[in-house]
Amino acid sequence: MRLKKTLFACTLVLATLNPSFAQDAAGHPAWPGPGQLFAGTNYQPVDRSLEQVKRDVALMKQSGFKVVRMGDLSWDYFEPEEGKFDFRHFDAVMDTVHAAGIKVILDIPALPAPMWLHHKYPGVDIVNQAGTRLAPAERYMDNNADPNYRRLAIRMADTLTKRYAKHPALLAVGYTNEIGNSFMSYSEADRERFVAWLKKRYGSIEALNKAWATQRWSRRIGKWDEVRLPYADGPGPAERYLDLRRFWSDMTLATLDDLEAVRRKNTPDKPVLSNYWDWADRKGFDYLGSYRRHTTYGAMGFYAGDPVHGGWQAALIKGGMTSPTWFNEFTAGGPGSYGSKGWSRMWAHFVLLMGGQASLAWTFNSHLGGEEQALMGLIDHDDRPSWKLGEWAQIASDYAKLEKLGFPRRVEPKVAIAYSFENTAAHSANGPSNSSRAYLKTSYAKQAEGAFEPLLRDNIDVAVIKLSYEDLSRYRLIILPGMYLLDKASTEAVRKYVADGGTVIMTAQSAKVNDNNQWFATPLPGGLTDVFGLRTNEFYDWTGTMKIGDEEVKSTIAHFEVLEPSTAEVLSRFSNFDGTPPALTVNRFGKGRAYYLATPAQPQIMRPLLRQLYAGLGIEPGPQTPDGVFARAVEGRVLYVNTNHAPVDIPIAGAMKGVLGGQRWDKTLRLEARGVELLERQD
Repeated sequence: MRLKKTLFACTLVLATLNPSFAQDAAGHPAWPGPGQLFAGTNYQPVDRSLEQVKRDVALMKQSGFKVVRMGDLSWDYFEPEEGKFDFRHFDAVMDTVHAAGIKVILDIPALPAPMWLHHKYPGVDIVNQAGTRLAPAERYMDNNADPNYRRLAIRMADTLTKRYAKHPALLAVGYTNEIGNSFMSYSEADRERFVAWLKKRYGSIEALNKAWATQRWSRRIGKWDEVRLPYADGPGPAERYLDLRRFWSDMTLATLDDLEAVRRKNTPDKPVLSNYWDWADRKGFDYLGSYRRHTTYGAMGFYAGDPVHGGWQAALIKGGMTSPTWFNEFTAGGPGSYGSKGWSRMWAHFVLLMGGQASLAWTFNSHLGGEEQALMGLIDHDDRPSWKLGEWAQIASDYAKLEKLGFPRRVEPKVAIAYSFENTAAHSANGPSNSSRAYLKTSYAKQAEGAFEPLLRDNIDVAVIKLSYEDLSRYRLIILPGMYLLDKASTEAVRKYVADGGTVIMTAQSAKVNDNNQWFATPLPGGLTDVFGLRTNEFYDWTGTMKIGDEEVKSTIAHFEVLEPSTAEVLSRFSNFDGTPPALTVNRFGKGRAYYLATPAQPQIMRPLLRQLYAGLGIEPGPQTPDGVFARAVEGRVLYVNTNHAPVDIPIAGAMKGVLGGQRWDKTLRLEARGVELLERQD
């Protein structure tokens, strides 16, 4: 065993030092691996003199920080005039950080674009739906489809990465902070790019007219010049809205492809750790259908208000990856909020349960001005360290202990929840012409979290995946919650998965529209009636009561579908409707089983259904915990996190010792509000 551990450690060292030694299938460096956790912070040296930087870095080192993220949002700090770069201050910052033994995530600041770029190249300005050109008053008001923007962003990335490629402090690179939260634009050049995109996608005006159902309401397009950009804020038919979102997703991905090409050229041995915010309402992009093109490890800004929402986002950014997740921005204080003691430490351990490897506080220095004025960091506005710096030092100390005990934990879920960027767009089409919003009533996000919540509370790992992008055979159960738009590729993936022996659960409001966001002209669920052994066309705005096993449950969302089974077996019926129509069915298809739930996914309904399936599918729940307490077993120990704002008593098996607190416990662990502990067997 000792020899195996030695060989494994050598492998990790070689993988880090020799970029040709370990590359994944997409050409990304396979780095760093188990046995390392990172606590650190985000830092904006543009605000700080060199003397202040030295004091700040000394405090970071004293606090046990291993990593700092810098460079984001600072294009004109590096390039104050077009083609004139100035790295003198940042060179000194990098050297100071290195001297303290701290590593750097260098975030390429391709957004926001500098003011000089906007003035010289007005194509980078955002034009709103009314045709008004907008001044770049807010960050992210840059048109990343503009060719001058892309050209200059590539030059910035190339210059920056060449300069620091061999710097000993450089650990990883990031791309364009929160690129998913940027703006769509409506200039004539954007319209022309959209038309070119449509030509590539559809090939002919006839195909476009069919895809957009333009025969309705006299909206037939006679030639390409008649095409206009659809309005994101409505009104407008759903088909066009979906293509608008797809177009801007592809423009965003083109930018990321540009930056990834630069990384592969200049820093091929460094991983990509980017906070993309791909699910942002403003724009977003298809991250789960593209991450192998531009990402090494999932990374995100973590500002959880509750464990279900925070856990869902942590799973969403991980996708089908088994590598650890980096939380590049992490809740510390906020606008109008100084912070709550124990809050950051609680979440820093919660993300370890989700497969996290790093937590970086946002931010080190409180902001004096700008868009985040009065945002409270670890250092107060007068440069005095707050109690939060001490809490983050505690996080760093905790991480130093845990990285020797099986963390970061490798997450290999047996359960997956289906997600797609297109489905979120189909759920959010705006305007009076999009009556689908009246039909759906509840958002995809609410259904997805409704399916996720009982799994989280049962301490079960969950993957969030795009069906057509992953190897579905890795999962024993796949849930399709409110997959209103189910494209052809995903439909075929579900069919094959079930035929090969997989188990799926589909909920109401799924498989109603096709790739073009038009309702299927076939029995529903579209393309899968034989897989589920039923059809369902009728639906009503009522809440239903049913029994799942011995548990009576009631829907709280006023929507249910009338199921018409053919080969499906009825497992439960609504008790409060005439004729007691089916509420839950199962159908055998090939070697697998397909369950259909006649209501939207809701925790109180999904919980008993899932618990009936665990044993038969070989899905083992994690440690049993009270509400609001989450846990995972790691190498014979159990990490507990209490997200409640009150103490909780947790039953445990016999005598145990707390690794973090040092206290011994017998049969009951008491965790204080927002408390954490790793328990191991008492000697």
